Amino acid sequence: MSARQAVSLGDAFERALDVIRARVSVSAAPALAVAFSGGLDSSALLHLAHRYAAARGIDLYAFHIHHGLSANADAWQAHCEHECARLGIRFEARRVVLEDPGRHGVEQAARIGRYAALGDLCRLHGVSLLLTAHHLDDQAETVLLQLLRGCGVAGMSGMELVGAAPDLLGSADVMLGRPLLGIARDRIERFVAERGLIFVEDESNADPRYARNALRHNVMPVLAAHFPGFQERFARAARHAQSAQRLLDEMAAQDLAACLEGDGVDIGKLGAYSQERADNLLRHWFALQGVRMPSTSWLGELRAQLFDAREDAQLCVSHPECDIRRHRNKMFVTAKRPHASRASPLAFCWRGEAWLDFREYGGRLHFEPSGDGFAAAWLAGQELVLRYRGGGEKLKAARNRPTRSLKHHYQELGIPAWERLRLPLVYTASGQLLYAAGIGMNWRNLPAGDGKRFCLRWEQADF
Repeated sequence: MSARQAVSLGDAFERALDVIRARVSVSAAPALAVAFSGGLDSSALLHLAHRYAAARGIDLYAFHIHHGLSANADAWQAHCEHECARLGIRFEARRVVLEDPGRHGVEQAARIGRYAALGDLCRLHGVSLLLTAHHLDDQAETVLLQLLRGCGVAGMSGMELVGAAPDLLGSADVMLGRPLLGIARDRIERFVAERGLIFVEDESNADPRYARNALRHNVMPVLAAHFPGFQERFARAARHAQSAQRLLDEMAAQDLAACLEGDGVDIGKLGAYSQERADNLLRHWFALQGVRMPSTSWLGELRAQLFDAREDAQLCVSHPECDIRRHRNKMFVTAKRPHASRASPLAFCWRGEAWLDFREYGGRLHFEPSGDGFAAAWLAGQELVLRYRGGGEKLKAARNRPTRSLKHHYQELGIPAWERLRLPLVYTASGQLLYAAGIGMNWRNLPAGDGKRFCLRWEQADF
């Protein structure tokens, strides 16, 4: 490759990075970070980013992730650190332990751990834009791999030039940029060779047991032989899919706004849409709540249960990351929690604290001064018990209101059945109900007393 051609690659990189920075609205001289494995692609990225940052007075970091999967991993990290020291680039490495490789597979588990660590490093150093070395051939592989998995439009969109990846990086504040996405790998190889850049070879990249390697070594060469330039056509198809997905997202946002009531989706309004439009809305809603995208078959089962269940049915459809519930003709996404009845009754005494934490019950009990309520001296003299409902409890919610069952109060207040399971009661040791979370104090047979008075208030908490 001639010097002029090598510069043209650099110019293409700089134009792409200018576009990326404009899209994320970064300030004039923010920090940039490069995901630096030490391989051929990331070595080219590091040198291109170094020249770009130096010309503009931008702080540049290189972050290396040590997976511990190869006997050569220590040597790779040492190489990366040495190369960054030679160029005057700030370097930091992070070791990760793969979580649940049996469930995700080693390749996916490594990817999850790598991006989570990169996101942590970006936040630690105040970096809002992380650059990766994905190129045109990677885009073609991604699109083909997604098609082989039977993906939808979102999968066919492949990778975008820039975007948020909160599910990978752990935050929407860190953006992911791919300034080499429009550049073919053979151009990058020639650039590295001409510059004499030293890089490491990950032996796992030749292992055909990994799906991406099987495509790269066995399928892509055949496609190149019969369809020269297929990578660019795959990339063009991905851009068309991205446009289609943006339209689907716009429609989903409008439909969700029309169906959303508070925290729930109106099932009647959702049912007025076609199956495809309803699924599009649901996928968008789940994505906004950080829930992993469900399969088409799972969505079909969810719709069937939502629309066919009796109105008073305690519907709960389980997703690996949440539960979908129905209440008063609305659908809610709720967090998965241990069953409330597992917590045993807990005896305690109040000694004037502003609050007491009860981790077993997932909340905090506040004691707040009030013009009316329990006399402090009387309350402090009681042995109190925190427990969940057993059935048949009754409570008088105000002096001028009749005594009603807790079920009646919950229904009147619109508290869903699954939330009631997490709302504890406060009793005296003798069995007198004093307070029901979500409802309030029990004014029935309120004990008399002089001096300061206190009301109780329950607050759910994530400890």
